[in-house]
Amino acid sequence: MYVVAEKEIAGLMNPEAAFEAIEAVFAAMARRKAYNFPVVREAIGYEDALYGFKGGFDASGLALGLKAGGYWPNNQKHGLINHQSTVFLFDPDTGRVSAAVGGNLLTALRTAAASAVSIKYLAPKGAKVLGMIGAGHQSAFQMRAAANVHGFEKVIGWNPHPEMLSRLADTAAELGLPFEAVDLPQLGEEADVIISITSSFSPLLLNEHVKGPTHIAAMGTDTKGKQELDPALVTRARIFTDEVAQSISIGECQHAIAAGLIKEEQISELGAVVTGDNPGRADAEVTLFDGTGVGLQDLAVAQKVLEIAKEKGIAQQVEI
Repeated sequence: MYVVAEKEIAGLMNPEAAFEAIEAVFAAMARRKAYNFPVVREAIGYEDALYGFKGGFDASGLALGLKAGGYWPNNQKHGLINHQSTVFLFDPDTGRVSAAVGGNLLTALRTAAASAVSIKYLAPKGAKVLGMIGAGHQSAFQMRAAANVHGFEKVIGWNPHPEMLSRLADTAAELGLPFEAVDLPQLGEEADVIISITSSFSPLLLNEHVKGPTHIAAMGTDTKGKQELDPALVTRARIFTDEVAQSISIGECQHAIAAGLIKEEQISELGAVVTGDNPGRADAEVTLFDGTGVGLQDLAVAQKVLEIAKEKGIAQQVEI
């Protein structure tokens, strides 16, 4: 098997390659050429950690495997980021393990790529202002990926801990974009595209905050109980997701579903927009991408980085 160490990923993978891999996965899922396995995600009762597994099989790309890892909120004391994971790839012809790939940076890149795909296909025409809710580790990746696919002219942002907003300001400066810290009502009124990437368990962006044609990429809710949006806002939106089963069980839509405000049939796959089988925004005022994060995305970027690592002679080969 091959091993691609976490420390090597930054030199091998970039947002453009991640975007291409994730866009292809969305299309494969919509064409029923790829499917995800049920997610296992549990609080382990130690260090406040959430741990689990996401896996699947992409018959079009011949990617089989899983990502193991989770969220350790107290990792700062260890000098580590909160999200920790490893992707394991298997040979679909034999079932033998073929690679172990560091998953921390890849998780950030694939999550950002997923929201960027939604922005490419669902952002309102002429969108100029990008709104960022959350200033944690993944926020910079989100902003860079969004700027890669759309010509924004300004970034505005809010975070529950204002002292962290410097990350958004620095990333916007790196992209040559002006940045302004705002409150949530102003963000909802002025932003044409909004990315929320927090670990909140209660709604932050309310229905009355959002004015005019807007696309929202809700990327933080990936566990039962998490929540970033007002259910009334979810109900008002035309909803798209990476996988409907996860959207209604662990994604942002879980709350609107539980309250009986929407039905499963109202949630569409983003992949169908990518393939041209769904018109996407059409005449909708508000579109929502419920990005729950699926195992196939992890496999796609891991397989891509493995290919590059092998070409460059960086992948280490070991016997097991």
